[in-house]
Amino acid sequence: MEPRDRRAAGRAGEELAREYLERAGFRIVARNLHLRHAELDLVALDGATLVFVEVRLRRGDRYGSAAESVDARKRRRLTAAASAALARGELPRAARYRFDVIAIDSAHDPPRLTHLRDAFWAQ
Repeated sequence: MEPRDRRAAGRAGEELAREYLERAGFRIVARNLHLRHAELDLVALDGATLVFVEVRLRRGDRYGSAAESVDARKRRRLTAAASAALARGELPRAARYRFDVIAIDSAHDPPRLTHLRDAFWAQ
């Protein structure tokens, strides 16, 4: 797959995730927040909880599931990016924070979306 195609598929996956979260009552406060450590795909408020959402898109499980692709290195980068964004004051303060993963399997029509709440803890 060409890099341009990957980016387009990634954007489409993030849009699916955003729509899903908004239907579930989340309020999106940031999208594609680029920081030195990593990019935060979506940041949303779920009540009083600020949720950092990593969106992972896969076209099958040949190389592992989308959720499995959020390995220890990726988790460290995401937590560092979240900390940096909070320190810079770019995001609202919240009573609680958590990291969710939305895994999208695009091999199905329509794509299958799995929302993993509290997918991992800050490291």
